[in-house]
Amino acid sequence: MGKVTGFMEYERIEEGYKPVPERLKHYKEFVVGLDEGQAKIQGARCMDCGTPFCNSGCPVNNIIPDFNDLVYQGDWKNAITVLHSTNNFPEFTGRICPAPCEAACTLNVNDDPVGIKSIEHAIIDRAWAEGWVLPQPPRHKTGKKVAVVGSGPAGLAAAQQLARAGHEVTVFEKNSRIGGLLRYGIPDFKMEKSHIDRRVAQMEAEGVVFKTGTLIGTMPEGSKVTNDAKTVISAEELKSSFDAVLLCGGSEQSRDLPVAGRELDGIHFAMEFLPMQNKVNAGDKLKGQIRADGKHVIVIGGGDTGSDCVGTSNRHGAASVTQFEVMPQPPEQENKPLVWPYWPLKLRTSSSHEEGCVREFAVSTKAFTGKNGKVTGLTTVNVELKDGKLVEIAGTEKQYKADLVLLAMGFVNPVPTILEAFGVDKDARGNARASTEFVGGYATNVGKVFAAGDMRRGQSLVVWAIREGRQAARAVDEFLMGHSELPR
Repeated sequence: MGKVTGFMEYERIEEGYKPVPERLKHYKEFVVGLDEGQAKIQGARCMDCGTPFCNSGCPVNNIIPDFNDLVYQGDWKNAITVLHSTNNFPEFTGRICPAPCEAACTLNVNDDPVGIKSIEHAIIDRAWAEGWVLPQPPRHKTGKKVAVVGSGPAGLAAAQQLARAGHEVTVFEKNSRIGGLLRYGIPDFKMEKSHIDRRVAQMEAEGVVFKTGTLIGTMPEGSKVTNDAKTVISAEELKSSFDAVLLCGGSEQSRDLPVAGRELDGIHFAMEFLPMQNKVNAGDKLKGQIRADGKHVIVIGGGDTGSDCVGTSNRHGAASVTQFEVMPQPPEQENKPLVWPYWPLKLRTSSSHEEGCVREFAVSTKAFTGKNGKVTGLTTVNVELKDGKLVEIAGTEKQYKADLVLLAMGFVNPVPTILEAFGVDKDARGNARASTEFVGGYATNVGKVFAAGDMRRGQSLVVWAIREGRQAARAVDEFLMGHSELPR
């Protein structure tokens, strides 16, 4: 634990933000992390809990009290060792994880929780700065070859674990750069892509081979999913060339809004809009980039992806940004005795919202309107929950001006053609059917083909993808070798 009386003596310290006018001028990160003294104070607040609920609240089961204490003691090098023992990429989660561990913190019962995420952020940034993050190549090679399809957090975590176990690992990515939705879905102002690049360099030094611009199977005709592939490899070719195949693609099939006027120009999925800006930031030359400059932007969908659209639109210089959420506005403060230690439903205001955005709740879009084939507005109606269903409220129709509409209503499933190419059974939601049991976990119905991350569980958090990638790596290792020493 930290200091015995620390939780009574010290207040929670939040990470800071650079001023809005300054950060809207660029796409760089703007969070001001904790300094050494602030991190030590946060570590001091961690209590000697009989049951540390933060551990189970964290999908990767980070050993949180231990690294909190090590930071309090000033032992940063052992802190990163503890952190890396459960999480391959704390620089990702320390930036973009919503921190369910903090919701589960015992101190959160009647006080502000320990700033676990900010401590994690401080540990990994210190570790990179001090040169403590080094390649860990295997001592022995097994001679077994594993193909990992998809280079998002699940694929990267699995590939690193399998390479360290001595297998020859090749990661296939359909786009021109490694990172999956980490690279193309998350704006640079939330996570700069240099964090991915240096992990890729570390993994290459550990023996992982990356093949970009390579599509496995086919893409559906007319698909809006980002795809830069120049090379196509069939599922059968992949299975015949490798001893095991692990499918770790993202849940990239966006949920559509099939209402009148959907065909008008100026209505796009968020995952058409966001990857383009990330590509431009990386130096790519694009034709026909979707831009929000001077436009009245409507973002449909109240989650993280919608928030990312808000932040990007404001950086483009949008005339106005309005975000719709179909569900009622949640309470500003959760009922802690009712929901703790679970993730609470409450109103969350992101840094992008603070940069300029009108938020509308309990709003459903009925139709898009346009002129000369281009969207000019939309018609909405207020809705309410009745018997578990959203019902329109008569007399609440309203017109909104819109030059650009971004659909950010979540993702329904992975691109179906890859699962079909391998003959993998799907569950009711269109994801790969595979269990997470200790024996036979992550294995599909097809011999030597496994699935993990969004490909298996559906749209989820980066931290859940890392967990599944690590667990699937153990399952693959056990399948190949008959036993595994990789952590589950």
